[in-house]
Amino acid sequence: MNCSSKSCAVPNQFKLVVFDMDSTLIDAEVIDELANAAGAAAEVSKITRLAMNGEMDYTESFQKRVAFLKGLSYEKAMDAVSKIQIMPGAPELIDFIHSTGSKTAMITCGFNLVADRVERELNLDYVFSNELVVKDGLLTGEATGLLRTTNSKEKVFEKIVEEHGFRFSECVVVGDGANDICLFKRAGYSIAFNAKPTVQKHANIAVAEKDLRCVIPILKELISRPPCPV
Repeated sequence: MNCSSKSCAVPNQFKLVVFDMDSTLIDAEVIDELANAAGAAAEVSKITRLAMNGEMDYTESFQKRVAFLKGLSYEKAMDAVSKIQIMPGAPELIDFIHSTGSKTAMITCGFNLVADRVERELNLDYVFSNELVVKDGLLTGEATGLLRTTNSKEKVFEKIVEEHGFRFSECVVVGDGANDICLFKRAGYSIAFNAKPTVQKHANIAVAEKDLRCVIPILKELISRPPCPV
């Protein structure tokens, strides 16, 4: 496993593991796949890179990217995302987490036309995503949902923790983008998965292989280590 780590911060037993979707649980950026189908790949990909590197306000980048999808048929959108693959190792990692008695969550600013499939295929416990607005069979260039603004992921994270009785210190977060940093800061332990250096520096550990099975030994080590002194 190719990884680097910082000091620990989590108790020796986690109860919830929270994942990003795009480029974490799936091997693609959904918005880029949709933009390609809409003929706006270059424009949207540039904005995505800026947003994921923290070089553009997320609220602004979200609105701009979704606007490029206006006029794309829902049928073509579904065809574009149907080819997206689950990230290698994701099923094994989710199965391992569930075998410990812990829960899994996916908090994504991506869209339910992919998130719903990921939820079913991986048997995730809690899933939050956005929804593209469709009118007369065409995307309107708008979206609805709780995850369209800067740090909205943090608010949803808080919602899950409060409603299901977790402590933030009992949570592990796995993600790759700048909009996951707010989760890294709240969780007991954070894992940057194939993330840019600007994101890695906020995580406890960084994994550089595109295989989520690499996360399993990290979680096993968390379980086996004594709690960090307070």
